[in-house]
Amino acid sequence: MTKRIIPIALLSAATIGITACGGGKGDFKTVRDIQYQIVKDAEGKNAAIGDVIEFNLVAKVDTTVVADSYKQGQPSVTRLDSARNPGDLMAVFPMLSPGDSAHVKISCDTILAKMPADQLGRMPEWMKKGKTIDVYVKLISVKSEEQFRKEMEEKQAEQMKKMEEQKAAQMPIDDKKLQDYFAANNIKPQKTASGVYYVIKSPGSGANVAKGAMASLKYTGKTLEGVAFDSNVDTSIGHHGTDLLTFAVGMGQMIPGFDEGVQQLKKGAKATLYLPSPLAYGANSPSPNVAPNSILMFDVEVVDVKAAAAPKMSEIPTPPPTK
Repeated sequence: MTKRIIPIALLSAATIGITACGGGKGDFKTVRDIQYQIVKDAEGKNAAIGDVIEFNLVAKVDTTVVADSYKQGQPSVTRLDSARNPGDLMAVFPMLSPGDSAHVKISCDTILAKMPADQLGRMPEWMKKGKTIDVYVKLISVKSEEQFRKEMEEKQAEQMKKMEEQKAAQMPIDDKKLQDYFAANNIKPQKTASGVYYVIKSPGSGANVAKGAMASLKYTGKTLEGVAFDSNVDTSIGHHGTDLLTFAVGMGQMIPGFDEGVQQLKKGAKATLYLPSPLAYGANSPSPNVAPNSILMFDVEVVDVKAAAAPKMSEIPTPPPTK
């Protein structure tokens, strides 16, 4: 589907609760085949091409709500771009400043006239000739790309800080549970610097699996309570079949504790890894059988190890010319 012919992309992505938009101020005006009426006109600078805009939007065709951003629990955010086609909602945003509300009317005929013939049969039921899409939009904020990027970086940094604080608080709790478990089951594990415990049942041979190497494993994952949630050995557990798990070790493709635990092993080794929840899935849950902050055990066998591939010539940096 042509992405910018109104906002079918914009509307369907927005998922937006209906708020009543009262009577507008003045007659409807037209821009690029779109009719719009300012419902609330707040003082401020209008949005400009290149700005990042935050808005709520409700779209209806007759009584059918086709998009509602209020229901998704947060406003929609997009970079304001030039309107490229008749009926493109982007044409209206430059008429608005933060706090403004508008009622926009877009003819389905305008959209259908620009739609490729092979896609006309895939239009939603409400997209019919003679129909009008009524869009009620409220512009919340307008920011420069630089300002938006800075705010996002600050939010991400704050989120990372909170996550690290949560991990730091959870680690001693999990370590105590593991120590009690080992004592109750007469297990004498080894421990990595970050807090992963492991018991090698068969040592294998050669050097430990190196960072960047491709390792192929058999595995079964369980909670500390013994509930199995995933396996490529037992087909009744999980959904990954019996293919070997192959991944680049230490490259962030696996949860941190699993990645680190495998690096303590050699080719042919069989072992059990014990992962505190901050080094597993943390407060997230990959399965109904894995509660938030679950300590995990993995029975693993390192079936094969291949050394990391040498970089291609095109990937090797060219040294600067000597003077």
